[in-house]
Amino acid sequence: MNIPNILTLARIAFIPLLVVLFYLPFSWSMPVAAGLFALASITDWLDGYLARRWDQSTPFGAFLDPVADKLMVAVALALLIERFDTWVLTLPALVIIGREIVISALREWMAEMGKRGTVAVSWIGKLKTTLQMVALLILLAFPPGHQLALLGIAVLYAAAMLTLWSMAQYLKAAWPHLSRSM
Repeated sequence: MNIPNILTLARIAFIPLLVVLFYLPFSWSMPVAAGLFALASITDWLDGYLARRWDQSTPFGAFLDPVADKLMVAVALALLIERFDTWVLTLPALVIIGREIVISALREWMAEMGKRGTVAVSWIGKLKTTLQMVALLILLAFPPGHQLALLGIAVLYAAAMLTLWSMAQYLKAAWPHLSRSM
């Protein structure tokens, strides 16, 4: 166990706390839930940075880091779908969740074929993740109808568009391997 792996495990431990904070009936609960999400987002960046910098990458960390990220994002999106209760937020949220499922399955399949590098994370994926985290932070902090919540939804749509673009790139890169197995 090393510090990057501990940070990843902390991100997973934050998930039930995020849910509890989200549902607390106090005026301070939304900003605190958003702050917790921001802390989790920072640990996402920090654990990868430290693992590379200190040469502490492990198979456990390589497996758990993307799982922690996807769990945190999916839970936050599910909470926000309920809070906003509108197709305007549900549509990009489902696009993002659906893409994560498709790309996770694709990466697993490509890894089984020894071609995992074919679907490595691209700069578009990193930009998508950044926009997604910013959107979720805003949406967790502000209630539906607030001007900044509208900005959060706009940023979430930008993240969803990049999600589709990056998924198309991953599928295009994997297509020669996928089409041979048909």
